[in-house]
Amino acid sequence: MPDAGSAPKRKLIEVALPLEAINRESAREKSIRHGHPSTLHLWWARRPLAAARAVLFAQLVDDPSARPEEFPTEEAQRAERERLHRLIERLVVWENIRDEKLLAEAHAEILKSTDGNPPPILDPFAGGGTIPLEAQRLGLEAHASDLNPVAVLINKALIEIPPKFRDQPPVFPGLADSQIREWKSAEGLAADVRAYGQWMRDEAEKRIGHLYPKATLPDGSKATVIAWIWARTVTCPNPACGIEMPLVRSWWLGKKKGKEAYVVPSVVSDPTHPSGQRVKFEIGHNPSGPKLEGTMSGRQGAVCVACDAVVSKDHIKSEGMSGRMSAVLMAVVAEGSRQRLYLPPAQEHERAAQVGRPHDVPEQELGYDPRNLWTPQYGLSRFADLFTNRQLVALTTFSDLVGEARDQVLADNGSPEYADAVATYLGLIQSKMTNLSSSITTWMSDRGAFRETFARQALPMAWDFAEASVLSDSGGGWGTFLDKEVRVIGYLPAEAGFAAQADASQTDLDGMVISTDPPYYDNIGYSDLSDFFYVWLRRTLRPIYPDLLATMLVPKAEELVANPYRHDGKGGARQFFEDGFRAVFARARRAARDDLPISVYYAFKQSESDESGEASTGWETLLDSMIREGWEITATWPVRTEGSGRLLAKDTNALASSIVLSLRPRPDDAPTTDRRGFIAALGAELPDALRKLQQGQIAPVDLPQAAIGPGMAVFSRYSAVLEPDGGKMSVRSALARINEILDQVLNEQEGDFDSTSRFAIAWYRQHGYGIGTFGDADNLARARNTSVETMDRDEILMSRAGKVQLIKPADLPATYDPAADPHISNWECLHHLIKTLEREGITPASEFLRSALSRPDDAVDADLLKELAHLLFRIAESNGWTKDALSFNSLVTSWPEIYDAARAPRSSSGFEQVTLDFHDGESES
Repeated sequence: MPDAGSAPKRKLIEVALPLEAINRESAREKSIRHGHPSTLHLWWARRPLAAARAVLFAQLVDDPSARPEEFPTEEAQRAERERLHRLIERLVVWENIRDEKLLAEAHAEILKSTDGNPPPILDPFAGGGTIPLEAQRLGLEAHASDLNPVAVLINKALIEIPPKFRDQPPVFPGLADSQIREWKSAEGLAADVRAYGQWMRDEAEKRIGHLYPKATLPDGSKATVIAWIWARTVTCPNPACGIEMPLVRSWWLGKKKGKEAYVVPSVVSDPTHPSGQRVKFEIGHNPSGPKLEGTMSGRQGAVCVACDAVVSKDHIKSEGMSGRMSAVLMAVVAEGSRQRLYLPPAQEHERAAQVGRPHDVPEQELGYDPRNLWTPQYGLSRFADLFTNRQLVALTTFSDLVGEARDQVLADNGSPEYADAVATYLGLIQSKMTNLSSSITTWMSDRGAFRETFARQALPMAWDFAEASVLSDSGGGWGTFLDKEVRVIGYLPAEAGFAAQADASQTDLDGMVISTDPPYYDNIGYSDLSDFFYVWLRRTLRPIYPDLLATMLVPKAEELVANPYRHDGKGGARQFFEDGFRAVFARARRAARDDLPISVYYAFKQSESDESGEASTGWETLLDSMIREGWEITATWPVRTEGSGRLLAKDTNALASSIVLSLRPRPDDAPTTDRRGFIAALGAELPDALRKLQQGQIAPVDLPQAAIGPGMAVFSRYSAVLEPDGGKMSVRSALARINEILDQVLNEQEGDFDSTSRFAIAWYRQHGYGIGTFGDADNLARARNTSVETMDRDEILMSRAGKVQLIKPADLPATYDPAADPHISNWECLHHLIKTLEREGITPASEFLRSALSRPDDAVDADLLKELAHLLFRIAESNGWTKDALSFNSLVTSWPEIYDAARAPRSSSGFEQVTLDFHDGESES
């Protein structure tokens, strides 16, 4: 803690972050599967590991400006900040999460900034466990709490269990002796989970293998079945028809070019059916595909394949609620040689699925939320109704085998606690398997793979569905889930961690530093959705966790979610959420440390607005709640998980996945100020903060959101900002003032540029790359000490027949040497740089910049080029020039790679030298 009366040291998160590097790795992380903790068990809206790791590091590490005795000048502070940023850039790369030297280097920085005594980190809304896990990875004591038992189990598996059995060998017979090596971290535990999981699979095949016959191919050979494709059916209401009509979203099975396959229905006589006819299914392979997409069409309902009668959804719902909805097998997907084989249904496969419903299946009722839970209106109101009978047999078999595997661990001399640990992971596998073993699982014809039950954050209704062969080695098989689980365990850090079930408003926060991702209003109904997994986890693991899994369903009354069906409509739901949110952060404020900020993630949606469409009211509510409960907001960082192609949409800026806020407790005796004092403070402090943001790796598209941080730091440091009428300034008004200052600062930066660039900026603001008159251009040029003729000659613009137009990057000549141009400007250099980047890529762009920066007259300034791109982005975005904005944004997001390569020394062969810096563990080439 700081000395009494001393100001707390500013942390890196409160000044600058290498945001683009963090966002780039956060986006890339979405494609990583092997070993990624998200594959342990499904949870909704997880924050990226890369972002959490960077935020925690920056939350604890001092900004160089907080240590003037070590870094007395602004240049020294900037150099040190860049060094820390480079460390973060390496730290967020997924491939480096097991780099012990790098993690030790990061931990050493944390120790240096916390006087050798780093605090324990708590996430009171732990959810999928991202934040506690990354705290643990950084060598910090991690605490996770959540009201939801499914989340608690996930966190136990991620952070609590592995440290208890660190470096222990496996107990499965012969396994420890089969490999002569040390068992590090959780490797032994992972090996046991794999071994006992394989034992479960082999036992399951003995018991239920006959329910999963192989497919017979046209040549008489056998092939393993991957999936059975079913369609729900109801009786056609046409009295003259009465056939069991299939309800099919799409007849397609496979759309890969040259391997097209689809279901072909036809109506045949069949005296065994009440209507005297039935639908027969065959497989077509014509590249043109089926004649019709399917029988289900949006909101209208279905069309009967026999009589073309249009059947309303109300009739389908009535049939479902009466228990008269059934299912028919349409196709079999078998495993071929590096391809899927699509076969028509066979009687053997139809009979194999005709098994009785087992006892002791989850009969709990689904919650009521018609926005996200769609199946109850079709009669599928209990969790067991969401599975076929064969799926229920398989799932109960594996559920029972978890307990038997636990007994095996004990018989193999494992301790009871260790047996519980192995069983916990096996139970999570059984639970996760339900995501691909329900009658909501569908088939993706474009990929030839399963679409999971929770492909979206809801339980939708599926008409044609895919039933996985749980004993196969394909996507829906037990072995695949087992392999993913084991890979995760092997990547876990196994440092000290604790997970507990607790209401966030009652959690003990003393001595903890919070980093958390709280739920946001009604975005996700966590408890209603997680019941799907909870009912199976309760069946499987209740003997191990009797208290955690005591309730029939996930606790809901205290859940901090704005559910209008639970809290008397939208108004009551909003009030419940806001009251609960404020209670949590009021409690956090009372327990907060003075020397360290907390960090809070906000699930930001750009489309959120009030009734007039003017502002993100949810965002304002969050800020207002924080300020009212005694918090000072010191930083706001937009964290994206989308690639660069999704950064801009028409007439809007980037859709940030979330905003990370840094907050400190506001002193109880904080002063008030008036509107003039607030604006003066903004004018004094925001420009320097914006320069630091621009110097860091922040994309122009993210600058306005990041600028809110230092702006709200000024606003929220006062107990109140008083308007001229004596009322308190609202958050909305404060945000408007911050944006005004942002525009003012960016505009004032024009004075730093050369005369040609100042003209071009002003002309671009008025016309973009469109046409204006010569007279206007001439007046503007003279005022900036240049001329239209000079800029025409220098290929900045074209002046023809009394019309003037700036030249777009794409229209610039391919041959241009920045080192030889006697009249180079920052505008010209920037545009040629964009042209080179877009046409040829990063390496040629870096060569161009190297040449420009090598001029002896220093006419090109790297920082000014970056500032110019920021300024032009702001102009383009405000005018709706999306294509231009994307070009300016892309240059800045690529800037670190371009600039680093431009500064790197060349070898005599023309190639860059390979530099190995053993001091900081970084290898560059």
